[in-house]
Amino acid sequence: MKLPHLATTGAAMDTVVPRRRGKKRLLAGAAGVLLALAAFGLWKMVPRGFQVPAADVRVSAVESGIFYDDLVVRAKAEALQSVILDSVESGRVEEVFVRDGAIVKQGDVLFRISNSGRHLELLQRQSEHTQQVSNLLNLRVSFESGNTETERRLSDIQFNLDQAQKKHARNVSLAQQGFLSSAALTESADTVAQLKHSLASEVQRGSVEAGVKKHAVAQMEGAIKNIERGLKLVNATVDALVVRAPVAGRLTDFNLQVGETVKTDQHTGRIDDPAKFKLAAQVDEFYLSRIAVGRHGLVRQDGKDYPIEVSRVYPQIKEGRFSVELVFSGEQAATLNPGQSLDAQLTLGEPRPALLLPNAPFIGDSGGAWVFVVAANGVDAEKRMLKTGRRNNRQIEVLAGLNAGEKVIVSSYATFGNATRVQIKK
Repeated sequence: MKLPHLATTGAAMDTVVPRRRGKKRLLAGAAGVLLALAAFGLWKMVPRGFQVPAADVRVSAVESGIFYDDLVVRAKAEALQSVILDSVESGRVEEVFVRDGAIVKQGDVLFRISNSGRHLELLQRQSEHTQQVSNLLNLRVSFESGNTETERRLSDIQFNLDQAQKKHARNVSLAQQGFLSSAALTESADTVAQLKHSLASEVQRGSVEAGVKKHAVAQMEGAIKNIERGLKLVNATVDALVVRAPVAGRLTDFNLQVGETVKTDQHTGRIDDPAKFKLAAQVDEFYLSRIAVGRHGLVRQDGKDYPIEVSRVYPQIKEGRFSVELVFSGEQAATLNPGQSLDAQLTLGEPRPALLLPNAPFIGDSGGAWVFVVAANGVDAEKRMLKTGRRNNRQIEVLAGLNAGEKVIVSSYATFGNATRVQIKK
């Protein structure tokens, strides 16, 4: 009997092999390390802080040195003494005799204007003056005539009185001899008394009349003097239509043209002293408390130093600056012209040791209250509070917040915004 055929399999030959878990763990660990390295690389590649190209950044080290407490300002030469020309009359410019920049002498005619109203007023005042003078003459003639009449009456009364007194004297003698009655003597005495009374009355009347006449003449003379004063003023206004140089010097800012209308108090120019100059400068408001009248300094021109001093300080601040005037305290610079610019150095204090930073654009952005300090790697910079003191055109005195040798960004911070960290891209 045949046995049934059985299918052949390899089941009897299979062997159970254990899984290799250690290899997988090794691969997983290697993958983790690679991921960590990649993450660290990515972390290193991610920028930390505001990035700025190295070409746009200027870095300087904090140094120990000597702080020179001086200030250099750009000053402009101006005339030490000037006379402003303002028109005292209005009118049309008829003639211009000089040009801007000319050297004029005192009394030189500068220009002439016309004003028909002033000429008409002058004619009216002249006519009024003539009329009043004529009235005064007539009054004086009338008074003289009255005085003559008064003197004639006084002379007549005095003559009659003399005659009456002589007659009365004869009557007294006759009465004593018995040739004249007492009634006739009394009559002659009454006549003398009456004439004496008439003479006294006439003298008194003449005195009162003379006082009245004198007062009237004085009033009219006063009126004429007032008219004459007004006439002088009108004459002066007419004369002012021809404008003359009040002083000698250089005519500046004078640009009138023929046909132009000039108004009263209109500025028409000025006359500068061509020989003596002062200097005008604009100074940063930071120095307002440190600059005072009397501060000394110097100006260098053509290799020579000329001493100067502050003569006036204008404390009004405009656009972050105030104005000062400087005068030469000794010899004046030889070749100066109006508007010429010079560097003036002002001494504000004595030199002394200090920690120093360069006076650079960063100070305008931070005001000296903070600064970006560069780390040792030369890439990262962090904002740090700072206390500064005096400044000059080259140096800033560091009082606190930095140590010698530390490096800071001294270029402008305008593009950093509100960043507290900066990364310098090489």
